[in-house]
Amino acid sequence: MTELRACIDVDDVDRAIAFYSGALGLEVGRRFDEGWVELVGAPIPLDLLGRPEGSPANALPEAPARSYHRHWTPIHLDFVVEDIDVAVERVERAGGALEGEVQTYTYGRLARMSDPFGHGFCLLEFHGRGYDEILAS
Repeated sequence: MTELRACIDVDDVDRAIAFYSGALGLEVGRRFDEGWVELVGAPIPLDLLGRPEGSPANALPEAPARSYHRHWTPIHLDFVVEDIDVAVERVERAGGALEGEVQTYTYGRLARMSDPFGHGFCLLEFHGRGYDEILAS
């Protein structure tokens, strides 16, 4: 494997650009068409894919329909930030939501967030040696 990309389905690409730019400082890299935009500024590109609410999530007949209400998925993104309080405020100003309290762990602080499209993600502020702090305990 030589490259990793993350794809995020949204029902409004322009609104998603505004959110991810305002919340996380990402910028438009390339516009492949009106329904597919690459965001850059993270360690990997994020592709925003315009897909309507209720459309099938994949080609399988039993695939669930897309829903942009808050939903759970077993895969999510963690964005490492320098100051979690500032980052949480920025995400909330852009239209995201903090879900619960910011938690403190040996390795740092973690904020569970959601975007306006129902996707969960985390903000992570490392302390000391980050995850290696767990091994030192």
